[in-house]
Amino acid sequence: MADPQGFLKTRQRELPARRPVPVRLRDWKEVYEEQQLGTLQRQAGRCMDCGIPFCHSGCPLGNLIPEWNDLAWRGEWHEAVERLHATNNFPEFTGRLCPAPCETACVLGINQPAVTIKQVEVTVVEQAFDAGYVRPQAPERLSGKTVAVVGSGPAGLAVAQQLTRAGHTVAVFERADRPGGLLRYGIPEFKMEKSVVDRRIRQMEAEGTRFRSGVDVGKDLTGAQLRQRYDAVVLAVGSTVARDLPVPGRDAEGVLQAMDFLPPANRAALGEAVDGQVTAEGKDVVIIGGGDTGADCLGTALRQGARSVTSLEILPQPGEDRPAHQPWPTYPMVFRVASAHEEGGDRVYAVSTKEVLKDEDGRVRGLRLVEVELGEGGFAEVEGSERVLPAQLVLLAMGFTGPERAGVVEQLGVELDERSNIRRDADFMTSVPGVFVAGDAGRGQSLIVWAIAEGRSAAAGVDRYLTGHTSLPRPVNPTDRPLVV
Repeated sequence: MADPQGFLKTRQRELPARRPVPVRLRDWKEVYEEQQLGTLQRQAGRCMDCGIPFCHSGCPLGNLIPEWNDLAWRGEWHEAVERLHATNNFPEFTGRLCPAPCETACVLGINQPAVTIKQVEVTVVEQAFDAGYVRPQAPERLSGKTVAVVGSGPAGLAVAQQLTRAGHTVAVFERADRPGGLLRYGIPEFKMEKSVVDRRIRQMEAEGTRFRSGVDVGKDLTGAQLRQRYDAVVLAVGSTVARDLPVPGRDAEGVLQAMDFLPPANRAALGEAVDGQVTAEGKDVVIIGGGDTGADCLGTALRQGARSVTSLEILPQPGEDRPAHQPWPTYPMVFRVASAHEEGGDRVYAVSTKEVLKDEDGRVRGLRLVEVELGEGGFAEVEGSERVLPAQLVLLAMGFTGPERAGVVEQLGVELDERSNIRRDADFMTSVPGVFVAGDAGRGQSLIVWAIAEGRSAAAGVDRYLTGHTSLPRPVNPTDRPLVV
């Protein structure tokens, strides 16, 4: 185990400091400063190596957390990254972007602050990259089988890397101009700089994975052509149909889905020229939706120079402490402050939008809101609570309802389930033999750790389909449900 007295001697939970708000609002760099290794190792030493490590079940990937905590505490970075990569293809992504359900399942968290698992994870992999321990792992021999992966988000990348290392010839198709999916153009630079994505793509290319960017499968290349050219097809297209706002005035100019706002902003932050970009500069911005995407919109709008930013959430404000009906080790709904929230803006809870107000030119000028109360029968409006909130830009960050049906999904003829996701069996195969699905397209909108776990599991299903057996690990099956709520 790590330091046998670590959690007794080091009771305080320490994370790296965030750069000062006035400084980081002037650029798009990641918000965290580097943490001293000695401090990080003391934090890793707090891990108790529990007889039953509930952090394993809190993590969909089944990460071997006590093992690499121990190795990090000892400074054995090469061994630590080997244990980390044994269950997670991309710890540099999850260490930055995952909400860390492992930490809310940490046994130490019952009566002390949990171990800083996520920070140990990202430090281990960054130390390994710096030392040259992360190298391409090309297969010893090729199987002669070919696989097409549609989508290059975390699920698609995990599928591709696992199958390439198993000896199959894998081509990853991405309709954007560069691979990475939402990792590249959906996640702002201040949460993860794109050099982190590029570094891993280079490793995968050196292993033999082939990337075909700028190819919109379903238009440039049909589903039938994929089936003809490849022995297996994996759909990792994500859940991209955004939930809309069905209220009067929704068609006003200046009401955008978050994914129509964030990708152009991310391209501009990378120095690309973006024609017709809608920015928040000098505007009163309202974000509808209080999740991670809403926080990404908030940080982006503030960096663009918004006059004001208000985030709306229909649910009541969560409490500071774990609620009684969400006991350890479940993931509790508590009040959380992301880096973007401390940078500015207002957070308004328990309100619903009744109407989008337009000016005489058809542009949004405000929202008519009403306070709501949550009861057994749903949400009820609070009488006399209507008010108008000024806005010249409204961003909808209310989640997603499933994959796009038009295009390759319809062309392949795969069945959908009752939640509009692509139906699959225990091997992640769809209703069409040889066609598989992984990530949000089959599971529904979820966490990055679930995307990678599903990608690894789907790869095992594909390998078994192509060869009759597989030695690839399989962390989950489609019927698994997370320990978190």
